[in-house]
Amino acid sequence: MAMAWRNVAGAAGMAVMMLTAGLMSGTALAEVPSQAEMLPSVADLSDKLLPAVVEISVESKAGGSDMLSLPDLPDNSPFKDFFDEFMKRHQGERGDGGGAPKPRDRTVNSMGSGFVIDASGLIVTNNHVVENAEAIEVKFQDQSTLKAELVGRDPKTDLAVLRVKPEKPLATVGFGDSDHLRIGEWVMAIGNPFGLGGSVSLGIVSARNRDINAGPYDDYIQTDAAINKGNSGGPLFNMRGDVVGINTAIFSPSGGSVGIGFSVPANTAKNVVNQLVKFGETRRGWFGVKIQDMSKDIAESMGLDRPRGALVADVTDTGPAQKAGIEPGDVIVEFDGKPIGQMKDLPKIVAETEVGKDVTVKVLRSGREMSFSAAVGRLEDGEKLVANQAQSGMSGMEGAAPAVATLLGMTVSSITDELRQQYKIDEKLEGAVITSVAEGGAASDKQLEPGDVITEAGEKPVKGSADISAAAEQARKDGKTSVLMLIAKGGKGAEMRFIALKLDK
Repeated sequence: MAMAWRNVAGAAGMAVMMLTAGLMSGTALAEVPSQAEMLPSVADLSDKLLPAVVEISVESKAGGSDMLSLPDLPDNSPFKDFFDEFMKRHQGERGDGGGAPKPRDRTVNSMGSGFVIDASGLIVTNNHVVENAEAIEVKFQDQSTLKAELVGRDPKTDLAVLRVKPEKPLATVGFGDSDHLRIGEWVMAIGNPFGLGGSVSLGIVSARNRDINAGPYDDYIQTDAAINKGNSGGPLFNMRGDVVGINTAIFSPSGGSVGIGFSVPANTAKNVVNQLVKFGETRRGWFGVKIQDMSKDIAESMGLDRPRGALVADVTDTGPAQKAGIEPGDVIVEFDGKPIGQMKDLPKIVAETEVGKDVTVKVLRSGREMSFSAAVGRLEDGEKLVANQAQSGMSGMEGAAPAVATLLGMTVSSITDELRQQYKIDEKLEGAVITSVAEGGAASDKQLEPGDVITEAGEKPVKGSADISAAAEQARKDGKTSVLMLIAKGGKGAEMRFIALKLDK
């Protein structure tokens, strides 16, 4: 502690010496900038923006039970008679008189933040703030309150739009361009943390394009501006007063701000909000593919110079991709003129594409670039189609004649009726089933298990185990160190994934 005081005293003494020297040389005291002048002031900006930021109070019902939890007492316990009699009285008063007490719903109150985007009364907030709400109330900076109704919500991006009916036009804020945010840029959060409405916090953009596994369109802004419980749905502003993000989540072991908060980018929110206002729901584009990341070993096994694009693991029957000619094993590198640098780029680009639009899709297939034309479908219709196909249990083809091969640290067999029943393999799957995995082998390293089905090997369909041996041998002849395989995990067609198995030396 003494050392700390000496350091401070030393710094203060040096400052006095520098200031004295400056005055002696003719430098005016007013020309020496103070620390306060060097830091940004957001006072005027706060005054301008606060009226458009609101507190949101939500009342919802949570199912519950009034049933008491009592100790399980032995028959010889001196307290057993007392608790038995207490339970009888409790059930008689609060139940049906002859059994367990009736469960009853509990009223739950929660809070969040929001901001006005239209003077007539449109308010943006988070979906999780108003989900399951039975009553919503909005409180403004002047302490006035209005009842709100839900216009629409989108769980995938955690956004929702509310409507109030004010007697006079409301103060509003507008969306900015979040794509031009820079790491280190000053940003300001306004909201209702812990019920303390109208709270302002200042920080910087800590990172961009964060994927926190919250949904299919993760592309969050990370900020160290203080965001706490109750800030959800509130705006993140740049220093021009534009909404560049909607605060939605924090990383915190303690439940409070530790300087890691996440906001939905304004450019993601704009399209969603517009659709919710116009239709009361989202209308996203859909392509009908299951995709995965391109790893370094998968890229090498496909003869690519580097990992890039989105690897197609499966296509939906009768979906836009299948109709266009896209196949499992294709690597999508461009969609509607927009490059696909990595897997997570594709879902966002497709979702923001107009439903019904004809687009050009560029893929890499067997090392060659190919172009296809596709009509973008609607995601909500596609989800229903996939669900119906899963329920219908579409009948598939017969398996190949029984044959067994041992290679790459596993034993594979052509699918028989007995193996299909034993491992509960989807009827439509054709290929070779893994029946055993050697510890420490190539298959074990990739977490393959008995019951997994290999449907493609070396970018060719597998009819039986012999096709896998042939693919591995061909990869060796081509000078490759691994062979690409398409695996149905657990024999389920809904869990398709490419892996690159290292070849035996």
